[in-house]
Amino acid sequence: MTEIGVFPKPDRKRPEPLWHQAEQALRSLIADGTWTDGTQIPNEELLSRMLGVSRITTRHALRNLEESGLLRREHGRGTFVRSSTMIAGVRGLTSFTQEMANLGLVVGSRVLELGEVSAIPEVADALEIPIGTPTVRLRRVRLGNKAPIGIQTVYMPLARVPGFVELAEPAASLYDTLRDRFGITPREAREVFRVGAIGTAEADLLEIAAGSPVFMVERITSDAIGPFEYTVSTMRGDRYEIRSKLHL
Repeated sequence: MTEIGVFPKPDRKRPEPLWHQAEQALRSLIADGTWTDGTQIPNEELLSRMLGVSRITTRHALRNLEESGLLRREHGRGTFVRSSTMIAGVRGLTSFTQEMANLGLVVGSRVLELGEVSAIPEVADALEIPIGTPTVRLRRVRLGNKAPIGIQTVYMPLARVPGFVELAEPAASLYDTLRDRFGITPREAREVFRVGAIGTAEADLLEIAAGSPVFMVERITSDAIGPFEYTVSTMRGDRYEIRSKLHL
């Protein structure tokens, strides 16, 4: 079990709730590498004593960190710092970069391909353009805290993003680039999730064994004019989760 490190303890004189202060204190231990991926953290009782708060307060903080994807609880074993994980669920229309930032992960990308291609039927149908229309294809490995999470291939009509291929920093946030350089602001998106097994080539890029389970996600994003982005993603099954809340 990992040792608890140095952190700012909750202060009852501060206006923030104790559970929030406790959560931030524990989050800082993960962010600075004191608690590394895969290590077991102290139990609730020990954490409560070290934090100087009740077990209910500690439990609240731990639950929030678990829901954020930073911790995982294993029945009968304890609580562990989990590998960089992205959680999908009910959320706003945001970019991968923003979603990662919201989870407290350091986003990164490695560009595999950037160029112009003619739209094949699948792409043309998604973007509502004729087959053979010039498009931009951007293929990247997406990283969270330097660990590969998924491979994303983006298609955009060239007419909507002229000069995109010549950009000096294609790995920056796509939606920021589209907004700032091309005046494109997303309004809605449709996503389809499937589960499959990964092939050898993509498995090597994601640093997992061929045949491992992955999420395959298709996303069509539109602005006021119409579809401008068709993205096909292959996400690691152990670093990508889908959560939702159900109501009557």
